[in-house]
Amino acid sequence: MKELVFDLSQLPQAAKSFIDSIGDDRIFLFEGEMGAGKTTFIAEVCRQMGADDDFGSPTFSLVNEYADSQGNPIYHFDLYRIESPREALDMGVEEYFQSGELCLVEWPNRLGTLVPEEARIVTLTVNPDQSRTLSFSI
Repeated sequence: MKELVFDLSQLPQAAKSFIDSIGDDRIFLFEGEMGAGKTTFIAEVCRQMGADDDFGSPTFSLVNEYADSQGNPIYHFDLYRIESPREALDMGVEEYFQSGELCLVEWPNRLGTLVPEEARIVTLTVNPDQSRTLSFSI
């Protein structure tokens, strides 16, 4: 288990450290309470990978696609608004997961049994001093 503790000023370094740790894994499930900073962290990961888009939560579109510095897609999912795994199937979540491209998923519990075996869980926790702890196992 790897843990990164950081505050907002250290967000770029935390994102770089996460990127350096992901290796060949492609599907990451971000868990944490509302307001923990999942969207902010994922946006910084995308920036550090060379994406220069206008980042935000894909809450209304469910998935946003960015391109890294090599032109490879990065898929950012926010599944908070889906009501059933069927909705995820209808949006083609399995095709995204099978694409071999980086998939960063918020609210993965909405996927039910659609969570791929190879997915890695990333937990973001707010500490009493308002710093964050990012925990993941690679």
